[in-house]
Amino acid sequence: MSSEFGVRSEIKTPNSGLNTPNFRFIADAMLGRLARWLRLLGFDTLYYKDISDAEVLKIAKQQNRIVLTRDTHFLNFRNFKDFLLISSNSTMEQLVEMAAVFHLKSDVSPRCSKCNGILSGDVEKESVRGLVPEYVYLRFKRFLKCGDCGGIYWEGSHAKRFKEKF
Repeated sequence: MSSEFGVRSEIKTPNSGLNTPNFRFIADAMLGRLARWLRLLGFDTLYYKDISDAEVLKIAKQQNRIVLTRDTHFLNFRNFKDFLLISSNSTMEQLVEMAAVFHLKSDVSPRCSKCNGILSGDVEKESVRGLVPEYVYLRFKRFLKCGDCGGIYWEGSHAKRFKEKF
């Protein structure tokens, strides 16, 4: 499994002791699932379904983000090296590729999988009644709420299994 990653001199490499939550990513249109799981693992990851590569590059440069892509033409941009060329089709393997390059750890607070907003964990259970399915309301005690879009989250078994695999 080989990945390409270029690093500008001002960006610290993964081995430099940079705290992984400080990595900021933008995923191109081919990596929506990866972006979703990176957000749930707590990494600041922008993703737009219908965005051109030129816009991805513009946002990456403006916001000092690392581009995640499966598109090999990023190799042709001479003055742009802040990207990771992902080789796998599998979301889990894509995360493994990223973990190998950036030494990612999932010990940070999750973000909203829809909008990348920060989730608040101090949500009173009663306040989510009617906003989540009844069985979820009855089964879970702790809920998170996105400060941007208002989405409600709880840690279901699929998220626990995914984090354990990661």
